[in-house]
Formats: sequence, structure tokens, C-alpha cells
Amino acid sequence: MRRYGKHTDEDDIRSRPNRKGNRPRTNIRPKHEDAAEGMVLTVDRGRLTCLVEDRVVMAMKARELGRKAAVVGDRVALVGDLSGMKDTLARIVRIEERTSVLRRTADDDDPYERVVVANADQLAIVTALADPEPRPRLIDRCLVAAFDGGLEPLLVMTKSDLAPPDKLLELYGTLDIPYVVTSRGELENGDAADRVREHLDGKITAFVGHSGVGKTTLVNALVPRERRRLTGHVNAVTGRGRHTTTSALALPLADGGGWVVDTPGVRSFGLAHIDPSRVIHAFPDLEPGTANCPRACSHDEPDCALDAWVAEGHADPARLYSLRRLLATRERKEGD
Repeated sequence: MRRYGKHTDEDDIRSRPNRKGNRPRTNIRPKHEDAAEGMVLTVDRGRLTCLVEDRVVMAMKARELGRKAAVVGDRVALVGDLSGMKDTLARIVRIEERTSVLRRTADDDDPYERVVVANADQLAIVTALADPEPRPRLIDRCLVAAFDGGLEPLLVMTKSDLAPPDKLLELYGTLDIPYVVTSRGELENGDAADRVREHLDGKITAFVGHSGVGKTTLVNALVPRERRRLTGHVNAVTGRGRHTTTSALALPLADGGGWVVDTPGVRSFGLAHIDPSRVIHAFPDLEPGTANCPRACSHDEPDCALDAWVAEGHADPARLYSLRRLLATRERKEGD
């Protein structure tokens, strides 16, 4: 039954009053042009510790960002209370475009990738030469993730007093990866930190490694004061009396010489998210040879044009072997 006639007027339409007295919702969001710039230092239970100028500020993600999550290293825009005082909370309203992303999955069958750190320039892969034994497959996987994410790799080999580095250096020599070799004594007396620091100047460097290789000892030696200061700030907010070990933590080097990002120890480094076609970009001497490859070439098949490219003398055969070893790492378990 028609309630109104054919020629209804606006006055004929009943409208329900807004009992709450608030303004109607709108899809127009503020631009927050006056938001302050900051950097995410760590994430803990939905709270993000950020550096705004010289102040450590606690913040939460604004609802308008939806499912988009900020991670350590992200450059963000913040509004609200930026004083950094105890029990204050700012709001992250924008996440700036990332220059690089280090990602991993739990394993090669896991479709959900996890962003470990954003905007890092370098990935320091820390491995012991003995006790525990080095795991080349894990190193390979970290290298693939670094090349894919736009990070330069750095190989840090510890415990050279227990075993020589020759075997690993021979394995990775053709990749032209910078490296540092240290002993247990150098980790304890600080010499290792001094030698590694030479590679960190002016860069944001993420450190990865599995348990027992000396990664945390090295990071503590690089930035002892800053770790205590930032950890104490996190404790005051969470009330848990500790800094979470499930999140990365960005720490500034002295005199503005760069940043160190300490990441949790890894047991595995899944590469389910990696597109193998992007790994070739880390091999500029081989990449031109892919022009004649068949479509969707895996670069490890009979029709791959890289074999002819190397045979013609354009690149070292050892480089092609290294590329194929890295591309095949997704098909192998890390302990193999």
C-alpha cells in the first residue's frame, strides 16, 4: 500500500530525530597535514614504540588504517599526545611508502607472509662456524629474502676460534657478499662490534640468525645504552617488566651512525611468498642473458638461455651455479 501520493513534498516525509545528537557519519577522512613524522622502533601487543624527533612516544594504529599494519622501521605520521610522557598515547594515522621490505613465512607451505622489518638497507646474516654448525640452506634462504626485498646482504661469521671460515667463504665467494669473521673472544671484549660497525655506518641494518650464534651478544655490544633505555620505556607502558622477544627492535648507533634492528632468533625461514623471477635482479652479470629465455623460465631447465650466455663468456659459470642454488633453496629443507 502506497503511504504517500504521487506528488509528495519533502514536508510530507517523516524523519526520525537523531537521539544521540551526534553528526552523521561521513567517508571523508581528515588528511592530518599537521601530523608529526616518526619511525617505528618496536611493536608489542598492539602498542607501537616510535621515535618522534628525539622523543620515544607510545602509539596505537588509527582505525582508519584498517588492516594495514605498521612494522619496525616504518616511517609513520602521528597525531595526538606526542610528549612521550608516561601513560600517554599517540595515534598513527599514516604509513609512508616503504623503500624495502624483509619478509618471511613460517614455512614453505604457509601462504601468510610476515613483514619482519621495513626500510632496512642491509641484512646482516649471523652464523657460527661451529657450536652450532653453520646451516648453509638457512643462509641461502636469508639471501633470497634479502635480494627479493631490496636489502644488501652482509655475512657475519662468529666463533672462528672453533673452526676456520674457508669452507663458507668458498661457498659464497662468487656472490661478492661483504663479510666479517670474528671469534668468541672478540665478541666478549668488543673487538667484534668494532669490526662489524664499520659496515653499518649510515645504514639501517637488520640482524638475523638462529639461537646460539652470538647475534644478541653482538647487538648488545653495538648498542648497550640504547637497548636499556628503550627496553625500560616499553616496560613502563606494558607493565610486564620485560621487552617482548617476539618482535624486532630498532636501536640507534652512537653519533647518528645508523640503526641496528635486532630480530627474534629464527628456526626456519619460509619463502612461500618469494617470486623466483625477482631473484635474478641480484645478478646483474646474468640478468641480460635471460632475454632469450622461454616464458616463465625457472632458469634451471634445458631451454634456459643462461647456459649459452655463460658459455659465450659473458659471466662466470660459478655465478650461474650460485643463482641456481639460491633458486632451488625453496625446494629443499633448511637442514639438508
